[in-house]
Amino acid sequence: MATQQTKVPLSSILPPLIFGTATFNYQYNPDPYELDTIGLVQQALEHGIRAFDTSPYYGPSEEILGDALTTDFVRSKFPRSDFFLITKCGRIAGDEFNYSPEWIRQSIQKSLQRLKTSYLDLVYCHDVEFVSEYEVMDAIRELRRIRDEEGTIKYVGISGYPLPVLCSIAHRVLRETGEPLDAVMSYANFTVQNTLLATQGIEQLKEAGVDVVPNASPLAMGLLRREGVPVGGMGNWHPSSNDLRKAVKRASDFCDRHDEKLEVIAIRYALESWLQVGASVGSRGDPASGVPWKRQSNEEVGGNRLGVSVMGVSKRKELEKTMQVWRSILDGQEGGAETAKKAGRWDRDHEWSLNRQRAVQMMTDGIREHLDEYIDYTWDSPPKSFVSKHAKQKLQPTADEASWLTPAASPQPEELPYPGDGSLPLR
Repeated sequence: MATQQTKVPLSSILPPLIFGTATFNYQYNPDPYELDTIGLVQQALEHGIRAFDTSPYYGPSEEILGDALTTDFVRSKFPRSDFFLITKCGRIAGDEFNYSPEWIRQSIQKSLQRLKTSYLDLVYCHDVEFVSEYEVMDAIRELRRIRDEEGTIKYVGISGYPLPVLCSIAHRVLRETGEPLDAVMSYANFTVQNTLLATQGIEQLKEAGVDVVPNASPLAMGLLRREGVPVGGMGNWHPSSNDLRKAVKRASDFCDRHDEKLEVIAIRYALESWLQVGASVGSRGDPASGVPWKRQSNEEVGGNRLGVSVMGVSKRKELEKTMQVWRSILDGQEGGAETAKKAGRWDRDHEWSLNRQRAVQMMTDGIREHLDEYIDYTWDSPPKSFVSKHAKQKLQPTADEASWLTPAASPQPEELPYPGDGSLPLR
């Protein structure tokens, strides 16, 4: 029997940019198997991304990601120890959950098989607000037992939407077990519309001893887009009210008048601001460089903790443009000017990044003026009409069962603008 040993804090090794693979799912694409996921994952690794987030609830995502990370090319260039694999457990379908220890054990075994790995770096209890705290505690204890006795899990956390629930569970875990959670992933709570994760969540989660708080869904599940909320095969599913959507439309029109796109500003603001705002619950892991085959060390961007964000894309062109923006954001960090010179980039990239940061903040102020009474507004999760079904005896949901949009990413337009045309690309 293995026993838990003194472990390295997650905050010293987790990369600050995580690739969310909820997009490898029928919820975002008609057929995820038609995507060039092998090429997409290879490109991500080449550009320095070293963390991938998935879930059994995301349809075939785990299987697709596992195949992409075990090609001959990846195995020859990127040892398993070079990247993080993050998955979740407990959520099975839109209204189906099972947090029992028996199910958790089975789910972890299936995730290991689908991801073709001998261990998982981080496992979240998925969308904890849909079950009782008692059930969450049972699941956390079982995940830690697996961690300590079997060694197939390294770190344990929770994910969800309502901050009061996340904070309450985090405090309860510390109070009842004497050990804090390694990570709490929040989504849609640090955006241009809602910054409650920064103003309320961080301090409460720190008091509960939580080490890292990744921020996901900077577009609030697709709400903060010029096109409005995505309406596809799932219908008009988004939980936002019509009045909130009208306020977002006013904010988008404001951006249009200034030759910007709401989603461009929203994503740049969230990624860039969270690096600093979320630093106290961030990580010193090496960031993705955004430059092919160039390793970026944490020391090269100041050596401090950086807030951790989750992003998601479906196509290689989207990833390329995402990494351009990420590189620009890093250029604005401490030591950015010297780093740019050493890398052979324009010696004024640091200055350009700082100027763009100021412009984005100015536009964000204008957006928030138009959102007005909906600043820091949150919707019910779960909805008042929600009734949970006990999990059926299966571990892989069908496309029809996975009927809720997942929080790890937001749908993106087909084409994104390049820097230099008056705006910055999404992400």
